[in-house]
Amino acid sequence: MDSILPAILALVIGLAAGAGGIFLWYSRLSKERLVQSEATAQLQLEQAKTEHQQLLLTAREEAQRLREEGENELRAGRAVLQKQEERLARKEETLERKLDTVDKRDRQLNQRERSIEQVNQEADRLRQAQQAELERIASLTNDQARELILTRVEQESRAEAARRIHEIEAAVKLDADRMARKIVGLAIQRCASDYVAEITVSTVQLPSEELKGRIIGREGRNIRAFEQITGVDIIVDDTPEAVTLSCHDPVRREVARLTLTRLLKDGRIHPARIEEVAEKTRQDIEQIIREEGERVAYEANVQGLHPDLIKILGRLKYRTSYGQNVLQHSLECAFLAGAMAAELGANVHVAKTAALLHDLGKAVDHDVQGPHALIGADIARRLGRNAAVVHAIAAHHNDEEPQTVEAFLVQAADAISGGRPGARRETLDLYIKRLEALEHVATSFPGVQRAFAIQAGREVRVMVQPDTIDDLESIHLARDVAKKIENSLQYPGQIKVTVIRETRAVDYAR
Repeated sequence: MDSILPAILALVIGLAAGAGGIFLWYSRLSKERLVQSEATAQLQLEQAKTEHQQLLLTAREEAQRLREEGENELRAGRAVLQKQEERLARKEETLERKLDTVDKRDRQLNQRERSIEQVNQEADRLRQAQQAELERIASLTNDQARELILTRVEQESRAEAARRIHEIEAAVKLDADRMARKIVGLAIQRCASDYVAEITVSTVQLPSEELKGRIIGREGRNIRAFEQITGVDIIVDDTPEAVTLSCHDPVRREVARLTLTRLLKDGRIHPARIEEVAEKTRQDIEQIIREEGERVAYEANVQGLHPDLIKILGRLKYRTSYGQNVLQHSLECAFLAGAMAAELGANVHVAKTAALLHDLGKAVDHDVQGPHALIGADIARRLGRNAAVVHAIAAHHNDEEPQTVEAFLVQAADAISGGRPGARRETLDLYIKRLEALEHVATSFPGVQRAFAIQAGREVRVMVQPDTIDDLESIHLARDVAKKIENSLQYPGQIKVTVIRETRAVDYAR
């Protein structure tokens, strides 16, 4: 125990001495390092001072340079500003001069406005005075004078409009007439019908005068039986070797004519024989009617007709209109309408069918009341024809307003067939009535002095009072007369209206 303490103490003293040596060594080393650091710092400080001086010198030089550049720019800017100030000063002087000029012109304009206002006031005063003087001289108020001027302007405008309308109508009619004549001419050339007119004979020629007694029979039993069986009246008069058959139904009249002809050839005339021959003749006529209907349908190339339509169509063989056979007329219309439809690019089948059936109502118009066009349209509708055909039939006499090209073509074909020379005849009474109706329509207009229907009713010449109607108003009158004739009269073809105005100046040399 005692030996350990000295050892420990020696160890502690040795450690303390080592620590003191280390401390002393470290202190010397620190001093050396501090001296070196101070030397380095002193060197760096000197270098920094040198760099600072150089930077300061450079900064001074740069500041001097920038100051010089700024002064130069300032001098240049001052020069530019001075120039702008001078320019603005000149502009201000110019504007002041212009303002002075504008003010002067404004004063002059104000003076002119006052002068013009004074002149206008003076003109209004003079105009009022002149208007009052004119009203006193003319004995017309301002409103009356205005109305008079407006009336004259209206008359002049109407005259100018009439002249323009006349020129336009003339140009349009020239082109339309040329094309229409071409189409109608081609249609007529293709048709080339030799048929002119036919008169249904209601008189039966007798071989001898003695046969009249046999026709009448004992106490008139033969003639009564004949009239009862056939439904036709026999007129036995003083006409030599002839008797007349009277009946409103053309088919029954034809049956009676053939029956009487066969009885006269046979020689046996009594009630039983009359009934037998009449029945046989009626069957023959029915067969003829069917064959005629089929024939015209085949010739017109109209297929698919109902058998009843063919039968009614064949009845037209014994129907005439102004002496023209209606069946032949219908066939001719079908040819014409088909040709014109082909030229115009319309429906050829509809045009031909409607034209062939357009007078269908005439076959039954003795039994049914109403216009034959509407009757025929109703029959065609009930027997399966389409709406276009029915409309064209109903509209061919304007009982309905035409709405299709085919309807107008049927109208044109009907007019061409019925209006060509020699196609129809009419009685003297009907002819005179038609002429009188034309003249009455023309004279119903004011200013018309006289009217004459000439060329068999194909033209109306209207004489007007020259002091009432002038040249331009005569154009309006001609158109109005033509429109009234179209709306109020029935006629074949067309009627030309010519208005004649004549002014005569007469004086005497003494």
